[in-house]
Amino acid sequence: MKGTYFLGEGQFETRTMPEHELAEREVLIKVGVCGVCGTDVHIFHGDKGSAEVTPPVVLGHEFSGTVAAVGSGVKRLKAGDRVTVDPNSYCGECHYCRIGKKQLCTNLYAIGVNRDGGFAEYCYAPEAQCYQLDPGVPLKYGAMAEPLACCIHGIDQAQIRAGDTVLVVGGGAIGLMMVQLARLSGASKIILSEPMEMRRKAGLEVGADAVVDPVHEDLKSCILEITGVDGVDVVIECVGSPAATAQAFESAKRGTTLLLFSVPKAGTTHPLSLEDVYQKELRIVGSMINPDTHQRAVDMINNGRINFAPIITHCFPVEQVKEAILMQMSSESLKVLVGSGPQ
Repeated sequence: MKGTYFLGEGQFETRTMPEHELAEREVLIKVGVCGVCGTDVHIFHGDKGSAEVTPPVVLGHEFSGTVAAVGSGVKRLKAGDRVTVDPNSYCGECHYCRIGKKQLCTNLYAIGVNRDGGFAEYCYAPEAQCYQLDPGVPLKYGAMAEPLACCIHGIDQAQIRAGDTVLVVGGGAIGLMMVQLARLSGASKIILSEPMEMRRKAGLEVGADAVVDPVHEDLKSCILEITGVDGVDVVIECVGSPAATAQAFESAKRGTTLLLFSVPKAGTTHPLSLEDVYQKELRIVGSMINPDTHQRAVDMINNGRINFAPIITHCFPVEQVKEAILMQMSSESLKVLVGSGPQ
């Protein structure tokens, strides 16, 4: 079986992968589709992912596929089942695991980050981390379960209430899922701020009430015109750039919650007005991976609650992981997949 190994900054090589006898509760998955994540882009540039990366390793943590074989103790799954995988494993022993915040685990271990992942023909995974897809669900949608699960955790952190107004900054794949989750959470008006026309169009298609081009329009004036108030109740920042973060804070009114969801480049900072935080009672929250939300994501996918059709734009064969990552970085794409294509 083949996999494309990350060898170091910007370097990949497709090789034969080692095989081993399945552990008692282990599953071998024939990978159908694996998404390219912003974390993969960071690793491509030599930054760390959700955990430390030591090449050579097969990246790819957003994947789905078909069970090819199961260990002797596997009970829930059988060969032929279609599954998606939660890549994250937690130590259960560090301070954060022991106080119920395992997403902050200091010994996080992740398939596709520091263990061979889904940019391959096959991948090994513990049974406990496999979630079953309904037979009619395309594997390309199953591959979106992990990023959707992360978004669900972010929405939980944002605590959107019925009737809230929401601004989503950034219309990439994450932003477009956030638009839909905000709608499902009861938001009364959802505004998408995005400079690219293609992404603004996709935003309207997935349910945004209004879209704004922050390069050529004054975002704060547009928010006032749309909502009748000088800001929104919740801002969800999905870019990670200083400019996008500035938009988020400028769009905050009194009592706003700001969810800084994106994965910024290491060392990125933003000047913060402590007076604004105090006087406006701003609530600023982060969101780290997907603790206990993967099943919720799979349930939403199995029941067709999220529209992925406008989000997935490209698919590359497993031998072209580098090309896929470069495409994910380009203005031509939304979500890029690696694998055997739509299934």
